Amino acid sequence: MLFGARGDLARRMLLPGLYRLFRAGLMPADFRIIGSGRHEPDGEFADEVHAALEEHAAGELSADAWDRFASRLSFVASSAEDGRALAEAVADGLRELGDRSRTLLYLAVPPSAMLGMVEMLAASGLSGDRRTRLVMEKPFGADLSSARALNGAVHDHVDEDAIFRIDHFLGKESAQDILALRFANGLFEPIWNRRHVAAVLIDVPEQLGLEGRASFYEETGAFRDMVVTHLSQILGFLAMEPPSSLDARALRDAKAAVFADVRPFDPAAAVFGQFEGYRDEDGVAGDSSTETFAALRVLIDNDRWRGVPFLLRTGKAMAETRQTVSLALREPEHQIFDCRSEDIRRANELVFELSDDPQIAVELRVKAPGPSFGVTRAPLTLDVERATGERGLGPYERLLHDVMVGDQLLFARADEVERLWTCAAPILADPPPPLTYACGSWGPDAALRLAEPFGWRLPDHC
Repeated sequence: MLFGARGDLARRMLLPGLYRLFRAGLMPADFRIIGSGRHEPDGEFADEVHAALEEHAAGELSADAWDRFASRLSFVASSAEDGRALAEAVADGLRELGDRSRTLLYLAVPPSAMLGMVEMLAASGLSGDRRTRLVMEKPFGADLSSARALNGAVHDHVDEDAIFRIDHFLGKESAQDILALRFANGLFEPIWNRRHVAAVLIDVPEQLGLEGRASFYEETGAFRDMVVTHLSQILGFLAMEPPSSLDARALRDAKAAVFADVRPFDPAAAVFGQFEGYRDEDGVAGDSSTETFAALRVLIDNDRWRGVPFLLRTGKAMAETRQTVSLALREPEHQIFDCRSEDIRRANELVFELSDDPQIAVELRVKAPGPSFGVTRAPLTLDVERATGERGLGPYERLLHDVMVGDQLLFARADEVERLWTCAAPILADPPPPLTYACGSWGPDAALRLAEPFGWRLPDHC
C-alpha cells in the first residue's frame, strides 16, 4: 500500500522501482499494489502509472509485463482523518493473497503529515497486524521533539523491527562500496583514521531547482532535507568503527556509536544560502528565509577522528549535479618532491562517486614524464559495473526489496534519527541567515572559506 501514490516521489522512483523488481522476478509470486491519497485520479490509476513509467522507465516497458503488472494496481482515496475504505481494500487483498501474505505500508508523505497518517493507520487497524511492515520517508520529523513524538506514536503500534526508515542514499551501490572498500581490503582500513586522513568531504550539489516541490521545500529546507538525513548517514558509513558483523544490528550499532561521538553542529561553522529567484517561485513566501543551500564543518570526538573536519555541502540550482565523497590524505612526513604548485598541491585523495554508475578513484602524485623529477597528478579509476560486468539495483529498488525480505541493514534506527536531530538542534535554534547566491554557481563565497585550507573537491579538482 502506497500513500502519496500520485506524488512526485512515487511517479519518479517508487512505481518505476516496483515495476523493475517485477520485471526482474524479485517481487512475490502474487501481490497487490494499492495506491492511496486524498484525491482520486481523474481516470484510471493504472493509466497514471503507465504514464509515469513511460517517462521514467520507458526503455523497460513491454506490453506483456505491463499488462500483468497493471492487473495488480488499484487506488483507494484516504486521508489522516479517514482510512476505513482503505482498510477494507487491504483486508480484501489479504484474503485474496492468503494467510502467509504481508502488508507493506509506505508513507511517501511530507513530515507534517506523517504523525496524522500514523494515527490513522492505528485507528483503522492497518498497523496492528504483526505481519505489517511500515516504511517511512525522510526526514523523520522536523526536530528532536517531533522525531521523538513520531517514534513514540509509531512504537505504540509497530515494533521497531517492523519499521523501515528509508534513506535512499544508503541503497546506492556506490554508498555500499564504501563499506566494501573499507572492511574487505587490507590496503585501506589501516589508513582510515586521523593519522592518515586530513579531511573528509561529502558534497552533493544539484543543478535542479525546486521542480514543483516548493511547498515541500518551504517546510523542510536543504538542512533538514539533505544534511540531517542523506549526508549524515553517509558520514556514518565513513566514520563508524568496524561493526562486529555485516548484519542490521551490528551495522546500526556502529553507526549509532559514531553519531554519539559527533559534536552538536555549530552555527558558527555553517553557511546557509538561498538561490536568486527562489522567492519568486510559486508556493514560496515573498519573505522566505528557507535555505536552498547548506554547508557545514562537522567534528567527531573520538580517537579515530579527533581533529579531522568532515565537510558537508549540498544545494539547489548549483553549477553541477554531483554526489561525491572524498578522503583527503595527509602529506608524507618527509617530502623530497616539490609539491607546492596549484595543480598538485592537494595530496592523495580517495574518491567515491555516489552516482548510478559507481566509480572509485585514487588520486596520486606520479612522476611527470620527461627528463626532470617533477610530479603531476593522475587518477587510478575503477568503474565498478564495467569491471565486474554486473549491474546492481537502483537505490529504491534495493531498499524496496529489502523491506519485502525484512532486512533492515540499510535503514535508519530510532536512536540514530534522534541523535542526529540532537546534533542539529543548535543550528535549528540559531540558523545562519541564508546568503543569496547566483543560480548555476557553487553557492555563497562564505562556503568556500568554510572549507579552507583543504577546499572543496568540486569544481576545481575533478
